[in-house]
Amino acid sequence: MTHRPDTHETPTAAPPPLSIVALDDDTDFREYLRESLAQQGHDIRAVATPDELTSALESSTPNVILLDMKMGRYSGEAVLAELRRRWPRLCVIVVTGYPSMETMRETFKQDVFDYVAKPFSMDEMRRVLAQVAQSLGLGGTVQDRLRSALGRQIRLTRTERGWTLKELSESSGVSISQLSSIERGAHLPSMESFIAIAAGLGATPSEWFSDAGF
Repeated sequence: MTHRPDTHETPTAAPPPLSIVALDDDTDFREYLRESLAQQGHDIRAVATPDELTSALESSTPNVILLDMKMGRYSGEAVLAELRRRWPRLCVIVVTGYPSMETMRETFKQDVFDYVAKPFSMDEMRRVLAQVAQSLGLGGTVQDRLRSALGRQIRLTRTERGWTLKELSESSGVSISQLSSIERGAHLPSMESFIAIAAGLGATPSEWFSDAGF
């Protein structure tokens, strides 16, 4: 398997150590995740089958699950549905080499935290895990967690509607670059921008705050 090299990338601040379980049927990729994430200080368990994932979760519940959606005879969608049935509050990050807007919409409906396309850089994974740490309250200030949580709520709502950033920009009057920054959790929107985005999506701001745990 070819992995995107980490050289010549802008470093991302390291998240605090997290407990992670990764499900992937590719032996090389499991080893890549295991070595790379362990080097960053995370407690990483990499498993090959849904049954092994279930055993790992019953043994010890992690902070994060990395879930491959395309695993040959195993259905990532079925695994995700079972996770939501048995562990509805678990943080799930979907990892796949075959991303599509339709798949993203369906997985976000089941409250996945993020969607990472293979091949990805470890800096990209660090960014996502840093957002997980903020949302789970594993570091950072209340403002940090709010910024990350609201960005995620906006991204989820936009994706559920099948909108691009350009379409949301046209509807809300907020620039694409600003929307992208807000969704990544890099910036907290002004009250004016926040209300404009919610209105553009036909959403209720108070529900976003509630779903974000505030």
